[in-house]
Amino acid sequence: MFETLSDRLNDVFQRIGKKGRLTEGDVDEAMREVRRALLEADVNFKVVRDFVTAVRERAVGEEVLKALTPAQQVISIVDDELIKVLGSERVPLEVASPPPTIIMLVGLQGSGKTTHASKLANFLKKEGRRPLLVAADVYRPAAIDQLQTLGEQIGVPVHAESDKESPVKIARNAIKFAKDKGLSPIIIDTAGRLQIDDRMMHELEEITEAVHPTETLLVADAMTGQEAVSVAQEFHRRLTLTGLILTKMDGDARGGAALSIRSVVGVPIKFIGTGERVDALEPFYPDRLASRILGMGDVLTLIERAQSETTEEESQKLQDKVLSGSFNLEDFLNQLQQIKRMGPLSQILEMIPGIGQAVRQQNVQVSDDEFKNVEAIIHSMTFEERRHPEIIKPSRRKRIAAGSGTTQAEVNQLLNQFKQMQKMMEQMGNMGGGRRGGKIRSLLSGNPLAGMNSPELEAMMQGGGTPALGRGGAPARPAPPQRKKGTKKKPKGRRR
Repeated sequence: MFETLSDRLNDVFQRIGKKGRLTEGDVDEAMREVRRALLEADVNFKVVRDFVTAVRERAVGEEVLKALTPAQQVISIVDDELIKVLGSERVPLEVASPPPTIIMLVGLQGSGKTTHASKLANFLKKEGRRPLLVAADVYRPAAIDQLQTLGEQIGVPVHAESDKESPVKIARNAIKFAKDKGLSPIIIDTAGRLQIDDRMMHELEEITEAVHPTETLLVADAMTGQEAVSVAQEFHRRLTLTGLILTKMDGDARGGAALSIRSVVGVPIKFIGTGERVDALEPFYPDRLASRILGMGDVLTLIERAQSETTEEESQKLQDKVLSGSFNLEDFLNQLQQIKRMGPLSQILEMIPGIGQAVRQQNVQVSDDEFKNVEAIIHSMTFEERRHPEIIKPSRRKRIAAGSGTTQAEVNQLLNQFKQMQKMMEQMGNMGGGRRGGKIRSLLSGNPLAGMNSPELEAMMQGGGTPALGRGGAPARPAPPQRKKGTKKKPKGRRR
């Protein structure tokens, strides 16, 4: 979402980084560019004004202008002020005592309340809680059926009644049901409504008075820009919001809502929706988002995603295979599939410091579809071929290419790159037995990205795509044959 803003800010920092010393004029020029970038990203003008003023006051100080690395100190100041704008620290969900905890989701029509109710339930279930979903949207056709279907997918019970019942009564009955079954938290999915619809807003006030929710979360579409801020202000005035869930943070909007809503409304962002999948919901960390905006990646979130996709036993098996040199194509395929479960490849690359911006600068098209050829090639192999790739001779390569719908050149490229990976694994295995063994084990522990080696990332950065693929997923050309040492290049004949 913040790609344009991130690129603009990095351009500013690169320009001031080329100067050995900064003057007050340099700082003013940089702040003008920062102001323009933030306004173009649809950030509230009051937030921009206060932000630029705060940064400038600190940046023109004696310790910055006379510092040996003034540009880095300016970046640090911008990072600090961004974190302040976004809320300083993560604000977790409140837990009621005594239980149950009641979470009411509100928002406009089409903001994604129903899907994010299920995402939140799935998130809380993974934390070891026993959530209950409540279908209190009796106005939208099939809303109740949709929530029941989503509840079945994630294994969370759904309290649903007839669409003729009032939402207030449904909420009361749900709380009684949850207490009987020992379920908590209760997540109430309410109907979407316009903030100017007084009758529908009054209904939310009635539900609030009836059940006294622990949390009232506004589900806001980040792609609506400044409209999300005005919507949040009106909902907060009527209901006293306790937090927000920003959806569609993986979209191509400019992201101004995320940078404005906390400062203008005074309500913390608690979660962000990062995709369509039921697990595409992340706790909101202001410092991590600020790091992404400044192009410094988000390694902590990447590690958390990686650890959530692998067990301790799987991590140990991977370590043993790498250190013993027995890593094969079956293991590589498993690692590839774990990476895919972590989220879109473009999101993963954005979390690696420097990689996301480099991909955009080189205009490399990164898509999850690029993995399909690799998976198809490996799936077209026999179990013996996956475990012992060295037995794959030309006749087998021809069969694999035909079975996977690829070319023999693509099969060759995948096998050659896998050989390079095996050599690297063998070297790591040799180091694993010595004094550096602990470092190697800690590098591999709980990280599915261990299956993605530096030659792959290097090829991707150079526009080579993923293994056996070219730029944007196109088949890669095989490398030209190398001349043997000592042989002379034949002179070209003259054209007549």
